[in-house]
Formats: sequence, C-alpha cells, structure tokens
Amino acid sequence: MSFMPDTQTTSIATHTNEDIYIRDRSLCRELIGKLSFTDMIYFQILGRMPTPAQSSVVDACLVTLMEHGLTPSALATRLIYSSAPEAMQAGVAAGLMGVGSVFVGTMEGCAALLAEILAAPEGVAGAALRIAQDHRTARKPLPGFGHHMHRPDDPRSIRLFDVAREQGIAGRHVDAILALSAAIDQVYGKHITINATGAIAACLGDCDVPAEILRGFALITRCAGLVGHIHEEQHKPAMRVIWETAEHAVAYDGTIPEK
Repeated sequence: MSFMPDTQTTSIATHTNEDIYIRDRSLCRELIGKLSFTDMIYFQILGRMPTPAQSSVVDACLVTLMEHGLTPSALATRLIYSSAPEAMQAGVAAGLMGVGSVFVGTMEGCAALLAEILAAPEGVAGAALRIAQDHRTARKPLPGFGHHMHRPDDPRSIRLFDVAREQGIAGRHVDAILALSAAIDQVYGKHITINATGAIAACLGDCDVPAEILRGFALITRCAGLVGHIHEEQHKPAMRVIWETAEHAVAYDGTIPEK
C-alpha cells in the first residue's frame, strides 16, 4: 500500500508578485528572449538545460515529426474542427488522440527495444539478433521499422542520423538501432528501412531523453502541425470533399426494403 506524503511538492514552477520561476530560473530575466522553444521544452520537461548539440538534434526531431500530410490525425482534426469551429482545441485534441502505437507514437516501442538491447548480457549484436528472430517468429510488428512509401530507405532517418553525427550526439542508441537494423535484414532476408520514428527514438535516446516521455515530444510537435491543418481548413476547406469521398468509397452492403 502506498501513502501520500504529508506535503506534496512540485519542482516545475512557482511565482511571486514580481516574477515567475520555472525550475528555479526566472522566466522574465533568464528564459524569455534567451531560450529557444526547443531549449525550453527540454528544460521544462527534464529539469536541465540541453547542450547546444542536444538542442540541435531535438529540434531536428521536432521538425521531422511536425507534418505528415492527410494522415488519420490530420483528418480527425479537420473533421472535428469543421463540426465545431468555435472550439479549435477540440480539433487539435481529436488529432492528438491519433498519436498512438500505429502512427507517430511507435518511437516509444522502438525505444523499449533499444533499451533491451543496451541492457542485454549477450551484448548488442546478440540481443539485436534475438529480438529480430523473436519478432519474426511471433509475426509481431517491429516498431521503428518499415514504411509503405519510403523504400529502400526513409530519407528522414538518413538525415536525422547525419545531424546526430554532425553534432557529435550519435552514440549507444544510434549504434543499437543500426545493429538491430542489420539483424532484421539478416533474419527477414530483405532490407527493411529504419523509419523516422525509429531514428527519432535513437537520436532522442542519445540526447538523454528517457524512453517513457518520448511520445510527449511527438505530441508537442504534432500539435503545431495540426494547428497548421486547421488554418488551411479555415481558408481552403477540405472537409466536405473528405466526407463525400468517404461516402462514395465505402459502399452500403445491406438491403434496402422495397416499399
């Protein structure tokens, strides 16, 4: 049985009449105008300032995930916003609900595999081979791998790894996903690309972002992307076309009774 402490505390923020303090830093004197939004995200969530190299790599990951076109999250946002234009937040929230284990949020599952590889007693290569064999035998999807359009390789992943290397950030997590990629190609007998979420899991891991909060970074950047879709819907509405296209594409297969 767990017990609540006598006094609950927070380490994130407080305020006085003169200022606001976030993790012991003055918002007005030390943060506004001095930190980028990416730096502030890292600082507020993790409680420490990123190095310039970490900031560059995290920023690259956020840019990569911001936009995916008319995917389920963007469609949900456009449809809900068009139904309730007085509540922009409802449209954004609807889209964020779609950041899960199939789209965007797969970085979380990939990060768990990388953590398993790095902690395995048999070493990186042995653990990577075991994981690839287990997934193929069980016919389980490989989070962070494969893409229906980007073949043979996801260009976003290539660029992210380049940025991580240029910044001197690429380390154990990038090495682990490359080892897993080689093992997957060997076990499956074909090349399966590391997709963007896999690359992001590795790059953020090497930026010291814990696996359990990785999906939060996806939510932050997708929120911005969904606001962009709402703005376009305001000026170039597509909801009616999406709705009518769905009606024509999905035929009714019941029987209409004769009068």
